[in-house]
Amino acid sequence: MRLLVLGGTHFVGRAVVEAALARGDQVTTLTRGVSGPPPDGAKPLYADRTRSADLVRAVGDRTWDAVIDTWAGAPVVVAESAALLSGRLRHYGYVSSASVYSWPIPLGVDETASTVAADPRSFHDSDYSACKRGAELAVLEHFAGRALLARAGLILGPHEDVGRLPWWLHRLHQGGRVVAPGPAGRPLQLIDARDLAEWMLRCADGGTTGTFNAVSRPGHTTMEELLTIANETAGGSAELIWVSPDAIARAGVSAWTELPIWTPPTGELAGLHAFDVTAAHANGLRCRPIAETVRDTWHWLQDQAPASYAHARTAVGLDQAAEERIHHAAAQAGMRLPGRPR
Repeated sequence: MRLLVLGGTHFVGRAVVEAALARGDQVTTLTRGVSGPPPDGAKPLYADRTRSADLVRAVGDRTWDAVIDTWAGAPVVVAESAALLSGRLRHYGYVSSASVYSWPIPLGVDETASTVAADPRSFHDSDYSACKRGAELAVLEHFAGRALLARAGLILGPHEDVGRLPWWLHRLHQGGRVVAPGPAGRPLQLIDARDLAEWMLRCADGGTTGTFNAVSRPGHTTMEELLTIANETAGGSAELIWVSPDAIARAGVSAWTELPIWTPPTGELAGLHAFDVTAAHANGLRCRPIAETVRDTWHWLQDQAPASYAHARTAVGLDQAAEERIHHAAAQAGMRLPGRPR
């Protein structure tokens, strides 16, 4: 294909470019040019998408077969991009988010569920869920019947720019007693950015359209498997101390952010690991083993910061004081289970 990637230097966008080049596609990227060049082999265009004239100038009279867009800001930016590209390509792939569903997200939610209110022409970028839903509506306005909306769940893998798996790898590499949020068999649902990219490219090439929950099946891995593999990968020196969701709540620690990836099996966050993905998997979505995602993320971290194993961001994860509060709460309430849990 002749592919345009709106983005292409960060995480999912980068994974799309690398996967497309590996397929032999002709890849053009459009970025602001402030975070370095795209992967070798892609043709770069430079523009600030928030400035309409900049976008028009950069695109010129070019045409492509398909575009993949990862924008997460104000929906009006996607609206203007889709309008400009509507007569220039046949397929618009948009990396959306399962966050578009009305909160709290029910267990087993499928693509027909209600979504948050959103305006496709909004200039506001403070509400992530509304931004993603607004962008979906903007794409559909100009590419009805020609668009794929990939409502991604938890995305992991090399170049992760949120820092969830990098935080765990970094913490486990430090060793010592590490809080392992239970139950150990808690099923997890996630997707490697590379699997998302490869699937979206196949859909673009084959003309697959529609709205899909784009993530693994529930139980693709468990919290125990993930942390055990991550510990072994990062050096194997940490002692996993399994604690109950009640102990974590007593310590005032937040799931998902302070304890990245994990959510309790009950409560309003439980649905983040329980999406119905029947449609996406029926249309060819495949997810690699978690061990491969963990290993490749660790290798990327070593390449990026071999001395400190620094993770991509510091906005997620526990500080030492919070970790000790959990250990204390668990010990007081008898909610700590050293070693492999029962």
